[in-house]
Amino acid sequence: MSGREQDAYELALRALSYKERTESELRTWLAEREVAEVEIEEVIALLMEAGAIDDAAFARRYAEDKRNLAGWGPDRIAKALEGRGIAREHVEAVLGGDDEEAQLERAVGLLGDRGLACESERERERALRLLVRRGYPLELAYEVVRSVARLTDAA
Repeated sequence: MSGREQDAYELALRALSYKERTESELRTWLAEREVAEVEIEEVIALLMEAGAIDDAAFARRYAEDKRNLAGWGPDRIAKALEGRGIAREHVEAVLGGDDEEAQLERAVGLLGDRGLACESERERERALRLLVRRGYPLELAYEVVRSVARLTDAA
């Protein structure tokens, strides 16, 4: 590795030590620091070989965190991953393991955490908007709001 490639490699390692990045994000980050494209290619290849960059693993961790910690739905997760330069096949792989039942449970839990019992029309509208903003498909969001409203009516 030449001196410039070594500098680019060390720069990339420093960037990865601050936060995990996708291949696309690291390419952009290095290009913004005026690292030559040839050097970027070499550094990316070395980092991928070493396992320091793994977009599939990044997508799995990111999706799991957003599902469990932020209550995001599949649409929002997909959009965020694609925005970070993750290949479509990796996005589909992480979303494929998230069945509708699990999404329903998370969405109901999210409404419960927010104290939205869907007792009034206004509360049902707020709940629906929240679920759609969080990335749940509209049909699923409607189903969740109807379910929560039925549970509230039965209580």
